[in-house]
Amino acid sequence: MAYSADVVGAKSNKRSLLISRTWCYIVLTLFAVLALIPFFFLVINMTRSHSEITKGFSVIPSDYFKTNFNNVMKHAEWKMLNSLKNSLIVSGCTAFISTYFSSLTAYAIHAYNFKLKKAAFSFILMIMMIPGQVSALGFVKLVGNMELTNSFIPLIVPAIAAPSTFFFMKQYMDSALPLDIIEAARIDGSGEFRTFNKLVLPIMKPAIAVQAIFTFVGSWNNYFIPALIIDDPTKRTLPIVIALIRSTDYARFDMGAIYMAIGISILPVALVYLILSKFIIRGIALGAVKG
Repeated sequence: MAYSADVVGAKSNKRSLLISRTWCYIVLTLFAVLALIPFFFLVINMTRSHSEITKGFSVIPSDYFKTNFNNVMKHAEWKMLNSLKNSLIVSGCTAFISTYFSSLTAYAIHAYNFKLKKAAFSFILMIMMIPGQVSALGFVKLVGNMELTNSFIPLIVPAIAAPSTFFFMKQYMDSALPLDIIEAARIDGSGEFRTFNKLVLPIMKPAIAVQAIFTFVGSWNNYFIPALIIDDPTKRTLPIVIALIRSTDYARFDMGAIYMAIGISILPVALVYLILSKFIIRGIALGAVKG
């Protein structure tokens, strides 16, 4: 009788677990569908003409995809391919510089004990609290004085100092990088840069992938600073070109072209996400504040 009761209880628990898991999948699927609805309408509107879009939403694609694509790509003033190249250069270099040097700074704070260690950590966190818009005017004036207007340098080099990226890397190291490993490498005669590049960076790979995605997307969507610095049409980034398309006078305003430009701008970000997505959950979980 006791064995039979245990079997019945096990089956009941298994059934309850199955029901709970089913409800979780249903809720997650619902949220996924809701999240994908804007992208669905974006793709649909990429295939429709301006007049069709102004009539309202539709779930049926039209046949203007090629026309919209040609209008965006072949427009002499917008230079879409050139702006794509510029955004890829700026965003790729920004993601690399930000993640590497933030990891290097976090490694210095994590692996060394020095007198002003806590003060340096607190100072970096204080800088993280200052909005970029506060210092924008002074930054633009500095760029002008250094004659770096219409250059990618002011858009890339400041990414070396990324307090939020540094903080994430520091918390990840506290969770996943024991100091014993570093001490063992030092005893074996490994130099500090060799230890960092050959030992620490592979351990930091999930956190680096997560921050590379966030930094790449942030730089890719950045309109404020590039709009203040870039005047040369050949140096425009993608957000500037999309804003230029949206500001077209009413007689030449084309919603199909706008949706096509937005769709083109999302594609590289989606590819970067798909390439690095396997690291996101693991990186965010291990990079959380250590309890």
